[in-house]
Amino acid sequence: MDGATATIAQRTEAPVPTPAPWIDDPYAHAIRSGRGPLFLRRADGWLLPLDVERWCAAPDAADTALLFRCRRGPVLDIGCGPGRLVAAIAATGVPALGVDVSPAAVARTRDSGGAVLCRSVFDRLPAEGRWGTALLIDGNVGIGGDPRALLARVGELVAPGGRLLVEAAAYDVDERFTVRVEDGRGRYGRDFPWARLGAAALRSAADGAGWTTVEEWSVAGRHFVELWRS
Repeated sequence: MDGATATIAQRTEAPVPTPAPWIDDPYAHAIRSGRGPLFLRRADGWLLPLDVERWCAAPDAADTALLFRCRRGPVLDIGCGPGRLVAAIAATGVPALGVDVSPAAVARTRDSGGAVLCRSVFDRLPAEGRWGTALLIDGNVGIGGDPRALLARVGELVAPGGRLLVEAAAYDVDERFTVRVEDGRGRYGRDFPWARLGAAALRSAADGAGWTTVEEWSVAGRHFVELWRS
């Protein structure tokens, strides 16, 4: 994968258009400060707390169990946030790249020593079809609000025989909705589509997108699924 590694190094600084909703919203402020409160709010008022402090801290026990499975490189962390996993993977000597639409997250990842691009997973990415492992962690299987379409897109990015490690909701859920980020102090961002999947719904969506479930495990109340691309 030397070609893929070189491509990462050459393109992490490439300027790309910045998605406007994420420039100066509560998510950006929380990522810069490293702390919440921060929530996803649904149109019906339902709130999901977001664990900003954990995202901005060093990898915890659940992350460590995940990182152990990131030995097949290079690794693409989709929706990498502040970059704790990208930096930790790179520290092991495995090439890793994060992608995120938030400039604040990209800046924090870069400051931590991680390679990162400010763009969506649905944009053109380096080394398409050659990634050994991809990650959808911290609820990022919800990106775009259509998990099957997201999983199909990731299938275009990984190499044949590649792996996708996904964090599922800790309980049985299968939801698609519109949300916005709020900080609990009256500030909020724009609406965007999102989804939440428990393990059963994730397995069904993965099967429909051409993935095979390899393993499932739970650590510290977090649930993960490993998928294989034939």
